[in-house]
Amino acid sequence: MIKFITFQPRYIITSRLLANIKRITKLVTELNYKYFSKVVLLDFERKAREISAHSSTGIEGNPLPLTEVKKILKHAPEHIRDSEREILNYNQVLEYLNTLLQQNEYSFNLKLILNIQKIVTINLIDKLRSGKLRQEPVFVNNPQTRQVIYFPPDHQDIPQLIDELFKFVNINKTKIDPLIIAGIFHKQFVVIHPFIDGNGRTIRLATKILLAGMGLNTFNLFSFENYYNQNVTKYFQNVGLIGNYYDIKNKIDFTPWLEYFTDGIIDELLRVSDELIKLNNTPGTELQSYHRVIINYVKKHRFIKDSDYSKLTTRAKPTRNLDFKKLIELGFIKKQGKGKATYYVLKIN
Repeated sequence: MIKFITFQPRYIITSRLLANIKRITKLVTELNYKYFSKVVLLDFERKAREISAHSSTGIEGNPLPLTEVKKILKHAPEHIRDSEREILNYNQVLEYLNTLLQQNEYSFNLKLILNIQKIVTINLIDKLRSGKLRQEPVFVNNPQTRQVIYFPPDHQDIPQLIDELFKFVNINKTKIDPLIIAGIFHKQFVVIHPFIDGNGRTIRLATKILLAGMGLNTFNLFSFENYYNQNVTKYFQNVGLIGNYYDIKNKIDFTPWLEYFTDGIIDELLRVSDELIKLNNTPGTELQSYHRVIINYVKKHRFIKDSDYSKLTTRAKPTRNLDFKKLIELGFIKKQGKGKATYYVLKIN
């Protein structure tokens, strides 16, 4: 059994990796600064879950097309095949993690990972293996040739390797950029391969909540699984290994994966931003400059009255009332008080 090993991943901050990190920070800031109606966000969140469930299970060989995935998630049929069960399980974890993030009452630890894997594999594998670290050897096949290409660590060594991986995250989360932390966690988890089944789906879900917990708070809109699913071969080439773990464990270079990992986040952030802008600019949801005046005023002063708004615009009172009504309908603000004492505050979802 392995003893006294400290996980110290090898990687270099290349110019490409540094540029990617800077661009991601800029894209996230821009995305968070933009105004999107509640109607638009709810619609996009639904679409993001559909894409995530389709892409992540598709990476593992699920044959269902996106159109079929949408139907399954909408109707949740009772009598289903394993391929359909995979979709429903994945979506269930997405909703579970989203709830945890909204409540902000969770710890990123092994217990959370075990819960994720348990839901991912429920009714798909033996109950004794669901939500538990593997107790037997496994091997990884080439997804195309089906030949064995990688032998992960012995199951006796998994608890310590997982413990060291979490220690790495906890010790360095204020010292190393969150994107690097998340990327390293993702690949090392694949290297360890701690479960008999569901490793890929589990780590992609875990990476999402790890990123969200460290500041990339676009969880509901984000589906970087989509990037991996566009070229599954390239994903496996970057995240996977070839050989025996014990022969190559000290030679693993995380740099190429980190570059690919951040490339994927940029690609997804650009997609999210473009799609949100298109949705937000549809009739009935598009915000005008005077709507933004109201929102900015409330953000600065905590509330706004019609008398305040009248000093900021030349719009007539009936029109101002329509402006407030539209922002209420779109979920940006809510009305407080009555009559002359009426005022408006930001709506906290």
